[in-house]
Amino acid sequence: MDSAQHRIKHHFPRSTQYDPTWVREHSMGENVLFNLESITSLLPLKKGLRVLDLGCGKAASSIFLAQEYEVQVWAVDEAISATANYKRVLDEGLENQVFPLQANARSLPFPEEFFDVVLVIDSYTYFGTDDKYLPYICHFIKPEGYIGIVDVCFKEEIETIDQVPDFLREDFQEYWYYIHSVAWWRKLWEKTGLVHITEASLLPAADLIREHYVKDFEEHGQKKDPFARALKKDNQQTISFFRMIGQRTSKEAYLQSYKKA
Repeated sequence: MDSAQHRIKHHFPRSTQYDPTWVREHSMGENVLFNLESITSLLPLKKGLRVLDLGCGKAASSIFLAQEYEVQVWAVDEAISATANYKRVLDEGLENQVFPLQANARSLPFPEEFFDVVLVIDSYTYFGTDDKYLPYICHFIKPEGYIGIVDVCFKEEIETIDQVPDFLREDFQEYWYYIHSVAWWRKLWEKTGLVHITEASLLPAADLIREHYVKDFEEHGQKKDPFARALKKDNQQTISFFRMIGQRTSKEAYLQSYKKA
């Protein structure tokens, strides 16, 4: 086993038990299980909890959550059909634990305070930059439940067009303009008073995830992947990956903290 493989197994002991071809076919970018496992160790996942896997893609993350933690998972994606994901769930014998739905992240068909945990892996940047989104999604989280996201970020915030690195300029107005720093994301959530931030950091294995994704792209990827192209050109390590977890505060706790302030 070479050094890179050893490090991957060290950081992702659960994910590396899955067939890499299956993971590649069911990821819609970098290895979705690596990103997911980067946050699950920080959450109190246990048998029977209700988890929303929002932006689940081809449901690999939902299958992983059900198999590894015995949770119930509602696998929601706008672009991938529920039928296609249900077939994948059936293949794994998880039809009593994973429930696919095709729905828009801004129009979710769930009761208030239904979920113990909401996870959004590799897709929160597409809809979560809106100031109003966290208040919306929090309606579906139980008091003291959790929301956790893993996504791409910049190590430092890009505030003006003049700060955009040359290697990002070609695709900046189509993709990179809504990518932000960890500090930006933390401020966006904290100012609502709806969650207590328990984690906001770059992924410990961000460089390893980057290396793996670029290598995988070179061997199996599509030439039109702007994200992989940018990672290959990013000699200054401008781009990284982050995780953030917020614990839902009760209305009483929020009012109490407001009084103290």
